[in-house]
Amino acid sequence: MRKKKRKEIRLLQVVNDAFVLPYFIGDQFEYFKKRGVIQFIACHKSEFLDKFAKKVNIPYFNIPIKRSINPFKDLSAILKLFIIIRKYKINYVFGHTPKGAMVAMIAAYLAGVDNRIYFRHGLVFETSNGLKKRVLMFIERLTVKIATKVVNVSPSVLEKVKSEKIDVSKDLILSSGTCNGIDIKRFNNSKSEEVSDLLKKQLKINSDHFIVGFVGRLVRDKGIVELIEAWQILSISHPNMKLLIVGPFEKRDSISESFRRQIKSMDSIIHIDFTEDVVPYYRLMSLLILPSYREGFPTVVLEAGAMGIPAIVTKVTGCIDAVRDHITGLHIENSTEDIIEKIEFYYSHPKILAIHGKQAKDYITTYFPQERIWREIENKLLDS
Repeated sequence: MRKKKRKEIRLLQVVNDAFVLPYFIGDQFEYFKKRGVIQFIACHKSEFLDKFAKKVNIPYFNIPIKRSINPFKDLSAILKLFIIIRKYKINYVFGHTPKGAMVAMIAAYLAGVDNRIYFRHGLVFETSNGLKKRVLMFIERLTVKIATKVVNVSPSVLEKVKSEKIDVSKDLILSSGTCNGIDIKRFNNSKSEEVSDLLKKQLKINSDHFIVGFVGRLVRDKGIVELIEAWQILSISHPNMKLLIVGPFEKRDSISESFRRQIKSMDSIIHIDFTEDVVPYYRLMSLLILPSYREGFPTVVLEAGAMGIPAIVTKVTGCIDAVRDHITGLHIENSTEDIIEKIEFYYSHPKILAIHGKQAKDYITTYFPQERIWREIENKLLDS
């Protein structure tokens, strides 16, 4: 009996910021390319988009998808996506982040696409209030209503959605969570230390320094204000500590000019702007801290864990799924006092730090390898 031919899959990935492509999708492009999936990218125009799309050799479209709400530009984005979907006969649309997903789901629905998947990477309305929160929740409910499936990147995101009385009948979680898993081969500490040794010299780090790392956007939602307030105290009581911050300043949800100046001027703080390769910087860290107010599933915690670095994270949506308290890291309240206490705990207990680091590596490499997530996408979201 002749085997039934698999139908052609033409998949459009829609994001509003090209910087998320390596994290949300990354090597998925190559994985599905080998399986005959025809793929496209739609995103707001940027040099990074040009560079990344050419690197992965995927056709892409510049679509004016903004984070902020702008009815005229949003309608323009929907119309352009609609035309692209019809022209290229796309039959699967994956929409990422609230704004990108809303625009993608509306355009796909109007174009008659049967497979409309919303990837819920977090809940922006968690840290919003008043009219803004009502608008964001309306967008969330609209996107869910139009989508045919909703992928939650963590169990706690799904639980939060349930608590807000948002429909979860279409919801699912891939494996243990995340949307892309971790490249275990890339994030490991067994490679040559030559690059890190050179970096240590450049950044004036020596073997006596205890390095606390932060990786992410420098915005209030990430708890950067509380971290700097804590660091003002820690740097005085522990002169051999350094705070290594890797990430860009952003205008949206920005921190004050005073905190910017402190990050740039304090001798005990090393600031590295956006970088495509954060692995050499992880190698310098004793621990990672993420005092965030909300997350979907913090990839940086998984990356650090795969490198054998324990993490201190807040007990908030997303973060609580990434760290097993007192096993792979520590949970904290989002307060200056608790940040200080937990950093000092690890500083004073190097053996526990090492044990948690090893357990973090075992946990991440067991439950979050990227191939495991890709197979889930193939089996649960794409026709086999």
